[in-house]
Amino acid sequence: CDYPIIYSRENFVDRVRKITKGEMLPVVYDSIGKATWPASLDCLHKRGLFVSFGNASGPTPAIDPLILMQKGSLSMTRPTLFDFADTPERMRKMAGDVMKVIKSGAVKVEVNHKYSLREAARAHRDQAARKTTGSIVLEP
Repeated sequence: CDYPIIYSRENFVDRVRKITKGEMLPVVYDSIGKATWPASLDCLHKRGLFVSFGNASGPTPAIDPLILMQKGSLSMTRPTLFDFADTPERMRKMAGDVMKVIKSGAVKVEVNHKYSLREAARAHRDQAARKTTGSIVLEP
């Protein structure tokens, strides 16, 4: 990531505007949800794509399609893995592709939190309370 932004500490729309010199973004991937979706839309340029893929702050409320028109003919999607990996063969292929990228070093997987299997409930609570970032591993 060339420009990390902590959305809760700064106005990320202003930051994106500054970084892009006012051009804004073709795509926004939003994993936060309720707390960020309106501002995420404001980070897009005309005909941009808003991808909602998480609900860390709660689910994104129902969105009136007119908002997408008013903000520049935007598009929105809420993908789920199982629409893309809908057969065992596709799932294996996608998993293989991901492993190749990881093995190449192009993407670094960070395991930031480890819990014993007996602490699975605590791991779940910590994740739900947003006390974790990155991957969580449960160890036997």
